[in-house]
Amino acid sequence: MTDKKIILTGDRPTGKLHIGHWVGSLQNRVNLQNSGEYENFIMIADKQALTDNARDPEKIRRSLTEVALDYLAVGLDPAKSTIFVQSQIPALSELTEYYLNLVSLGRLQRNPTVKTEIQQKNFGESIPAGFLIYPVSQAADITAFKASVVPVGDDQEPMLEQAREIVRSFNNIYGEVLVEPEGYFPPKGMGRIPGLDGVKMSKSLNNAIYLSDDSDTLAKKVKSMFTDPEHINIDDPGHVEGNMVFTYLDIFDDDKEKVAELKAQYQHGGLGDMKIKRYLIDVLEGKLAPVRERRNEYAQNMDFVMNMLKEGSEKANAVATQTVQEVRHAMGVDYFGKF
Repeated sequence: MTDKKIILTGDRPTGKLHIGHWVGSLQNRVNLQNSGEYENFIMIADKQALTDNARDPEKIRRSLTEVALDYLAVGLDPAKSTIFVQSQIPALSELTEYYLNLVSLGRLQRNPTVKTEIQQKNFGESIPAGFLIYPVSQAADITAFKASVVPVGDDQEPMLEQAREIVRSFNNIYGEVLVEPEGYFPPKGMGRIPGLDGVKMSKSLNNAIYLSDDSDTLAKKVKSMFTDPEHINIDDPGHVEGNMVFTYLDIFDDDKEKVAELKAQYQHGGLGDMKIKRYLIDVLEGKLAPVRERRNEYAQNMDFVMNMLKEGSEKANAVATQTVQEVRHAMGVDYFGKF
């Protein structure tokens, strides 16, 4: 291990990653990785994805390599970060089982993030047990690598707090073994971005621009983007608030003066929707073309990608196994050998 602070982040492999992931987390991960200040563990959370996709395992298997390609395309580097697959780390399941004894069913049911996601997924009375306990599984993921820093969005703070509660309970009962994590919140302006239609960007809503989209697909999606329904004629004054083209320009265009000029012209009248959409296409193409090119190059060498995941998983497994041995010793269940 290292004296550096340890970070754990990851994604569920339920499809390709989109520009919302890029802005909201991936760019920040690359910056943290390249800062040299942290030991980075990046997990492809296939077990967590199975909690609500157990009947479609092929989706998870297919998505795993897509997520790996997206990671490499944006600049995550296996020489600087340990990229691994959750299901390949047996210690995580063992830690989850131990931690389940330290949290009540009622506490899991009250977790705000879990409650919200249960409603969003319309489980009704058929909530998978694995889904309900995934805050405990997440605590196992974090503590297995003794991560002291976990990048989270505001909606994930309840999950991190539950992990901290489990750590405190364990350490209070068995001694100071586990590390209590703290949240790392993305810098201002790196939060969630809306989809093409103005609502939350989501694979299921088909309103996302993917890192893997080719130029033609990107252009078609931008041309379908929600603007101002009252801006019928070019000469009509338009609204920039709630206009997704300008929302995206605020995020992706580095020329803020140009954006301000376009906004003023649009609000005054005389700027057509298609013209600003073509401008946005050029801006996004400038950002995404290098990512797409790197992704296509890695896709031609899937042996490298799979070997990266294998080696990363082996390294992560060694670290997590050491932690679970310490946990067994603290609990007194290492019956057949001295630690």
